[in-house]
Amino acid sequence: MNILFIDSNHHLLHETLEKSGHTCDLNYQWTIEEIKNNIHLYDGIVIRSKIKITKEIIDKAVKLKFIARAGAGMENIDVEYAESKGIKCLHAPEGNRDAVAEQTLGMLLSLFNNLCRANKEVRTGKWIREGNRGIELMGKTVGIIGYGNMGSAFAERLKGFGVKVLVYDKYKNGFGNDFIIETTLEHIFAESDVLSLHTPLTEETEYLINDSFIRKFKKNIYIINTARGKCLNTEDLVKNIKSGKVSGACLDVLEYEMVSFEILDSRNLPEAFRYLIKSDNVMLSPHIAGWTKESNEKIARVLAEKIINLNK
Repeated sequence: MNILFIDSNHHLLHETLEKSGHTCDLNYQWTIEEIKNNIHLYDGIVIRSKIKITKEIIDKAVKLKFIARAGAGMENIDVEYAESKGIKCLHAPEGNRDAVAEQTLGMLLSLFNNLCRANKEVRTGKWIREGNRGIELMGKTVGIIGYGNMGSAFAERLKGFGVKVLVYDKYKNGFGNDFIIETTLEHIFAESDVLSLHTPLTEETEYLINDSFIRKFKKNIYIINTARGKCLNTEDLVKNIKSGKVSGACLDVLEYEMVSFEILDSRNLPEAFRYLIKSDNVMLSPHIAGWTKESNEKIARVLAEKIINLNK
């Protein structure tokens, strides 16, 4: 097959495909127009987050057999339309699930123990112990929404911390065990101290975490979002941090990101985000959960195998 690489990826991906007899064109710098004008020549395309694969592009891709995304989320592909044309849509959440799980846990522990603030203070000669007294994860109840690759990997990392893990997934069942309690949203609202979101971005999950959702929790809550920015309403989050309903938040993703996961205009950021930047109760990172050296290679291996297996 002739395969177009629209985004750069780990070299193992195209090298493995070429060893299997495929031709890979690495055209990372092509514009949207160049992609539209040439996509009819290709049997497959490999993307990350540079562009959206729309109906218009799919209609021009008359030979296309597959669209492969080197990552987990598929929101930048019109999957339903592509599949209606007989085009396979592939992704590789197996490749970065461990990285996401580790960062999710790391952010939570850092927030609980004030590590970012304490690190800055010590570096400036301040030695503040009482002001940085933390809280323990042990004994807390962690609610997880979404039990796919990311949610299940995070749940696995919580073993050994002495926590109660409640998991809700609208589209899965039968996954509970002696450590994980498969449950309802109502149960999560009633008992959780921490909420971690692990859902894809869909019409159903867009702004799932909003003011009315947050106010359903019986306790004050810590919220983690390493899924997609628009699964959480930032203004509603800030409102509830100010009121004390949300005790803290760990955010690797933001609703202000573009398709390529960059912030649109750092000089004109919304007021809610400016508040988050200044808050000691918020841990922020630039969409790097899942962005490790190991995951980069694992994603390449997983995706190469899936593409090669298309012909079997």
